[in-house]
Amino acid sequence: MTGSPARTLLLWCPDWPVLAAEIVDGVPATGPVAVLHANRVVACSERARAEGVRRGLRKREAQGRCPQLTVVEYDPGRDARAFEPVVAAVEELVAGVEVVRPGACAVAARGPGRYLGGEETAAERIIEHVAQSCLVESQVGIADGVFAAGLAARAGRVVAPGGTPEFLAGLPVEALGRSALADLLRRLGVRTLGDFAALPAGDVLARFGFDGALAHRLAAGRDHRPLAVRQPPADLTVTAGYDEPIDRVDAAAFAARALAEQLHEGLAGHGLACTRLGIEAVTEHGQELHRVWRHDGLLTAAAIADRVRWQLDGWLSGSNGRTGARPARPTAGIIRLRLVPDGVIAQAGLQAGLWGEAGEERERAHRALSRVQGILGPEAVVTAVLGGGRSPADQVRLVPWGDERLPARPGVPPWPGRLPAPAPAVVLPSPLAATVHDAVGEAVAISARLAVSAPPTRLVVGTGQPAEIVGWAGPWPVDERWWSPAEARRRARFQVCLADGTALLLAVEAGQWLVEAIYD
Repeated sequence: MTGSPARTLLLWCPDWPVLAAEIVDGVPATGPVAVLHANRVVACSERARAEGVRRGLRKREAQGRCPQLTVVEYDPGRDARAFEPVVAAVEELVAGVEVVRPGACAVAARGPGRYLGGEETAAERIIEHVAQSCLVESQVGIADGVFAAGLAARAGRVVAPGGTPEFLAGLPVEALGRSALADLLRRLGVRTLGDFAALPAGDVLARFGFDGALAHRLAAGRDHRPLAVRQPPADLTVTAGYDEPIDRVDAAAFAARALAEQLHEGLAGHGLACTRLGIEAVTEHGQELHRVWRHDGLLTAAAIADRVRWQLDGWLSGSNGRTGARPARPTAGIIRLRLVPDGVIAQAGLQAGLWGEAGEERERAHRALSRVQGILGPEAVVTAVLGGGRSPADQVRLVPWGDERLPARPGVPPWPGRLPAPAPAVVLPSPLAATVHDAVGEAVAISARLAVSAPPTRLVVGTGQPAEIVGWAGPWPVDERWWSPAEARRRARFQVCLADGTALLLAVEAGQWLVEAIYD
């Protein structure tokens, strides 16, 4: 390959995994934070570095150097999602951006340098725009090739054209990003990129293989890899403005149909279909209304129109008297409506059944429940999702109809202290107070070491009649959040069988017996 590497402008956001954790999960990046992968630190905040935390340290050693360290698990998906607004901000000024990795993106420097008044001016404009748009600090480096531009960005330098080999020559071999190769080169007495670049290319290939030969080209400033230009995602959002504010349901239905067909045609033109729809409206008084509808299939134009109509009906009809069911009616009509395809997939045909469309009955039920949500709000229709937890009440979570049915607490591996199977059939919303006695009428107590004072023989629930206990099992102890005195909870559970065949789940906490659930 001949010729010089292309001039490249690379924007780098320091400690990006830490910043992504702050943007997505709210972890303060100003404190001591470390991002871990495979039990080793892959990124850390400036405060953590001041305490001695470094990349490559094991978790225990990092926490030993900084006891106040906040540990965050590495999540490449989170890093990529958080970096998308930064890339979009760069694309507002320049075209042809390549995402090198989350936290770094590159663009050919020739275009921005010409129409923004020079390379240094372009770098300053991009840094300022990203800071204003995304509230993210960044650095820009310009050099010949992506590799050298990335190293220049860490120093905030603009390397003069043709000066890349000289710039690289004084850097240590660790700058190649290949730890095994760098360690071997140092043991051979090669400590800088200039020393490595001075070796004959044929000898490097024979000794270090293809990857070593590629690293040798990078060290010499002969990075000929072209930029993989990113194609900006198509703007699939549709918006409509109305001179006359919409304050009637029939007018809203007409507007919904027209806008839904426009959205569906735009998606079909890109070979896409919508599975999650965002509906946004702005009233004449500036009120902003937003709701997201989820669907387990592909939303057709009619289905999109139905959901928009239902939502507008719910907004414009006002409160139906049910406290907390949904917000009250807006104080003015809607002047702008926006549909956002929040989730899209490639369009694929659905195989029809022998006696009608596939899942037709399920679709009818889904339409009916979705319409109830449009009138009463998303919390009006909920479904149960099983997940992890120690008590039966903890293992069930109610989610609005159409939302992703993912457990808040994964159930695998099994939770320590979780009750054995079978699960109770009825979980009481509020446990019932009870008393448990032994054969001589004394109250049964549980010691701190979980010793039962005597076998339980009689149960009284509330003010009811005593019932004979013919079988029991337990205790199953639970000691939760012991590290937080204000939230600590210690209890033990028992399964008891009564003489009439009823089986109950009992819990004793702070000396008080409670009936938590009933077995079938």
